[in-house]
Amino acid sequence: MDIVLYSRPQSSYTAEDVAALFDALDRSGMGWRVNRDFASLAESLAGRSFAPDGLYDDASQIDDRAQVMVSYGGDGTFLDCVRMLGGRPVPIIGINSGRLGFLANVSKRHLETAFRDLREGNYSVVSRTLIRAEGDFGSSPEYPFAFNELAIQRQSPNMISTTVFVNDEMIATYWGDGVLVSTPAGSTAYSLSVGGPVVAPDCRCFLISPIAPHNLTMRPVVIPDTAVIRICVATRGTDFSVSLDNQTYSAADGASFRIVKADKSIFLVRLQNISFYDTLRNKMMWGIDSREPCRTGR
Repeated sequence: MDIVLYSRPQSSYTAEDVAALFDALDRSGMGWRVNRDFASLAESLAGRSFAPDGLYDDASQIDDRAQVMVSYGGDGTFLDCVRMLGGRPVPIIGINSGRLGFLANVSKRHLETAFRDLREGNYSVVSRTLIRAEGDFGSSPEYPFAFNELAIQRQSPNMISTTVFVNDEMIATYWGDGVLVSTPAGSTAYSLSVGGPVVAPDCRCFLISPIAPHNLTMRPVVIPDTAVIRICVATRGTDFSVSLDNQTYSAADGASFRIVKADKSIFLVRLQNISFYDTLRNKMMWGIDSREPCRTGR
C-alpha cells in the first residue's frame, strides 16, 4: 500500500511525537511519501532524513499511486486534505495529534494498530457528502466545496439579515450574526456550538442553523440533501464573510448564494474498532459523572 502523509508544520509538535509517527510508518512495511514542509520540521525537530522520492510539494504531485491519505494533526489539517484531493477517490484517515477531533478520530497512541490495520486491509471505506456553493463571492473560490459547512457571518458590529429558501420556498429571515449550512459531518463542528443537533454521518441531510439570532424562537432545521438552498443577504452597507470550511471570502450587501449537494463525494477510512458513537461519547464525555462523591456517609 502507498500512503500519502500530510501535516501542517506546527510548532506544537514534539520531537517524541514526530519520531513516533515516522518510526511507526517505517515499521508498517508500507510505502509512503510526506509533504516537504512537514518533512523539514521533522528534520530539524527529530533528526529525520528523507529521500527525494519520498517527498511531495503540493496536491499536483499526489498521483495514482496514492491509495490512502493520512492526515496527522487536527480537524483543520483533515480539511486541508479534503481540499488537496479535490474530489479524487483517495480515502483519508485522520490521526489526532492532540486536542479534540471528530474527523481526526484515531489517537496518536494507536499509530501502530492503525497502520497495521491499513496494511492488513482491516478497514472499510465510506463516502461522505460535500456541499457545493455558487454565488456572489467577492472572489471566486478555487475550491467551491465544503465538507463541514458553509458559514455566512457578519464582519461589523451590526446584525445581518439572511433570508433562506429551500426549493424556492422561504423558511425564514434570520436577523443576527449569520447562518450555517452544514453536512452531517459538520454537525459536530461549528453547527454544534450554535445549538445544532448531532447527526450521524451516514444520514442524507443538511442542517440550516442561525448564528446568534435576534429572535430567540429561531431554531435549526434539518432538510433532505436533495434540496436546493438559496440564501439572500442584506447588510447595512458593510461587507460580510462567507466561509467554506476554513477558506473565507468577503461578500457585499445584496449577495445571494445557491447551495446544493456536490456531485463528488469524499471517502474516509473507517477502522473496524472505531465507531461514530464511540467517538461521540468519548469526545463529548457523555455519561461521565462529575459530581463529588458524598462525604457524609449517607
